[in-house]
Amino acid sequence: MTEGTRQSGPHWRRAVAALANNDARTAYAQIVLGAKLPDVVPELNARRRDRAIAALLESGLVERNAANELEASGAIFSGLLAQQPRRQAQTGLARFMRLGRIERYPANMAERRELLAWIVRKAIEPGEHLTEKQVDERLLSYTDDVVMLRRYLIDFELLERTPSGSSYSRHDDT
Repeated sequence: MTEGTRQSGPHWRRAVAALANNDARTAYAQIVLGAKLPDVVPELNARRRDRAIAALLESGLVERNAANELEASGAIFSGLLAQQPRRQAQTGLARFMRLGRIERYPANMAERRELLAWIVRKAIEPGEHLTEKQVDERLLSYTDDVVMLRRYLIDFELLERTPSGSSYSRHDDT
């Protein structure tokens, strides 16, 4: 990282990186518990202790007070959290999905049909004839309750089943 691209002030990546280092994490724990500098990680040689403390200072996890002693400020955490962007309100079908899977079914039947139609278009090609097992395998990408999803697709006439139940296909106008 060049000097021009280096960030100033606390940043969550630097704080996590500092805590990922065992020496820095141990030093941080001792500072949080009130240890003074000579007593912070005394088992380390001076070079390793200085690097651990430098990482904590650079990350903002530790600061020097007026007496030049190290102290851990809890304020860094509220600052780090404030840096995170607010989660945007989801619109459309995304409101009902989480990580590509159905989190909940819409109560509104038009929205439910729209969600189900989207899933059947993604999961089954037009003209494709599948067994129940094949349908269930494809629907598993969208929910753990594939039986309910398959039932909804049939009830909303988005998926057709032969009378014997041996074959399923996408409805022609889906």
